[in-house]
Amino acid sequence: MEKSEAKKRIEELVQKTSYYAQKYYDDDKPEISDFEYDMLMVELRNLEREYPDLINKKSYTQHVGGSVKAGFSKVEHEVPLLSMQDIFSLEEIDEYVNKIKKQAEENYIENQNFVVETKIDGLTASLEYKDGIFVRGSTRGNGFVGEDVTENLKTIKNIPKKLTEKVNIIVRGEVFIGTHDFEKMNQEREENGEEIFANARNAAAGSLRQLDISITKKRPLDIYVYNIQKIEGKEITSHYEALQYLEKLGFNINPVKILCSTVEDVNNAIDEIGKRRDTLTFGIDGAVVKVDDLNFREILGNTAKNPRWQVAYKYPPEQKETKLIDIVCNVGRTGVITPLAILEPVQVAGSTISKTTLHNEDFIREKDIKIGDTVVIQKAGDVIPEIVKVKKSKRTGEEKDFEMPDKCPVCGAKTVREEGEAAVRCTGIECPAKLYKNLVHFVSREAMNIEGLGEILIDQLMSKKLINNIADIYNLTFEDIASLKKSGTKFATNLINSIEKSKQNDLYRLITALGIMHIGTKASKVLAKKFKSIDNLAKARFDELAETDEIGPIMAKSIVDFFSQPQTKDLIEKLKKAGVNTKVKEANGIDKADERFSSQIFVLTGSLENFTREEAANIIEKFGGKVSSSVSKKTTYLLAGEDAGSKLTKARTLGTTILTESEFLEMIK
Repeated sequence: MEKSEAKKRIEELVQKTSYYAQKYYDDDKPEISDFEYDMLMVELRNLEREYPDLINKKSYTQHVGGSVKAGFSKVEHEVPLLSMQDIFSLEEIDEYVNKIKKQAEENYIENQNFVVETKIDGLTASLEYKDGIFVRGSTRGNGFVGEDVTENLKTIKNIPKKLTEKVNIIVRGEVFIGTHDFEKMNQEREENGEEIFANARNAAAGSLRQLDISITKKRPLDIYVYNIQKIEGKEITSHYEALQYLEKLGFNINPVKILCSTVEDVNNAIDEIGKRRDTLTFGIDGAVVKVDDLNFREILGNTAKNPRWQVAYKYPPEQKETKLIDIVCNVGRTGVITPLAILEPVQVAGSTISKTTLHNEDFIREKDIKIGDTVVIQKAGDVIPEIVKVKKSKRTGEEKDFEMPDKCPVCGAKTVREEGEAAVRCTGIECPAKLYKNLVHFVSREAMNIEGLGEILIDQLMSKKLINNIADIYNLTFEDIASLKKSGTKFATNLINSIEKSKQNDLYRLITALGIMHIGTKASKVLAKKFKSIDNLAKARFDELAETDEIGPIMAKSIVDFFSQPQTKDLIEKLKKAGVNTKVKEANGIDKADERFSSQIFVLTGSLENFTREEAANIIEKFGGKVSSSVSKKTTYLLAGEDAGSKLTKARTLGTTILTESEFLEMIK
């Protein structure tokens, strides 16, 4: 390749790998497989070796991938958390081991050993202990500065909060999600209509790097510790000895660690791990070859990116051909319809694959998949089976195109695909597949606000066939509820009272509870105020709705489509029969004719003493005003409580009238 061509290709590869690395390390949403990314990096590295004067400082061959996510505190690593040099052939492994042995001889080190371990497919973490107590944990970040995720790491049960010895130590480990837990989690996400994770590594990374710790707590994170970064007051000379000591301290260490002395031993260990990878309970993306002698490691040192004392052997992904027999559709709990490929069973990476998700309509079009095609299957991240490509050369002409259904395969309701979305959804409110999610939304605080009727209880009621549609909530008896809990008499009484109370809710809550696409609480209040009853709203014309302030054509179409469904009409009649209010009510003593805030726009910021922000917003809207989330030139008032932030600054800049809470109280007397 000419130097000018090499320069152009290096620039392309730097741009591509930087983009894919950001999606992988920072966004936790990879767009290509690990193998495809590795091959791009190999090409880039080879070109840089041939033309070292063309090396770009931005190249990922020159630094560690990853950055610090906004919202986390920065942690400077006392010992850098560098990445590993990847190797893709056993010939390169032989070359590396022999080179290390030669350097050992030159430094008068006899019997140089290696430890071969599994390369766990997860997110690197550093754990710091003072006097044996866990004090801080962080991600790798860029290798030198990471994110402080101490509280998130404390949710992982296999991270000891207290060690068996009072030692000052920093260790390195890999946070991951086990194979079984990952499959179960993805299955639940698919049933709920949520986007499934591409692989276990990114699921683990995304889970650990959550600003909301409650999300991290729900994820089945685990960890294996595999290196001592720094230790005080104890002399350890070998890596294998270090692993044994880590286990003694109470750490969950890498379970696969093979001590080797020769090139043949190293090759055999890599081969052994390759054979066992399908039986492991955690995902791996290679085998790591490490120098055992810790003093020799110091002599070998590091490059700018990689330690010279270890390399990673990457196994090629196993691929198999099979026949795509049919494409069927599953309906998730949110109504998302997911196409599923039915395959002639084939063994891939130790598992029998007979079906795999096709994600959505766009995926099928991009891959040009037809029913009857011969397809190539591989496991993404050694876990999820996926169709890599179609063998178009093997088409016979009898293959059939697939079209997403225009009616729900479960309930027969119309399906829709919103502009800008990849998902096709069922619109039926009584669809059995959507019932759980519809119920959870219907009883939620912002909707009918039925206290005590949470997700667990709904699940129990559904499993006992006590609820088969939304309206069945109002047919529940005291005995039905009491039977679900030990000593459930008081609970049943409270829940029955809460259900009865919800019948008297104002109309906007019912509109919100129906879960009409694009219609939230704010729009529900606008609709309730204008149309006065559910019947009037159901009969409203498209143009009448589209001309309504803050509704517009997209919401209008969604409302018309929703109320034209036979299932919607059936549910409304059932709710009326149960005694649920379907009309606007007088609002808490405020005269509905009082429009004192008409045409006025409020923005709320900071903490209020006498109200929650939601309560203040309700009062403003009941007086005819509007509540916006951001300050603009159109804003009439900024209601500022304690600890008001950037909105207060912007309001002052624009000259917006700023109200204290006491001034607001005077206005609503």
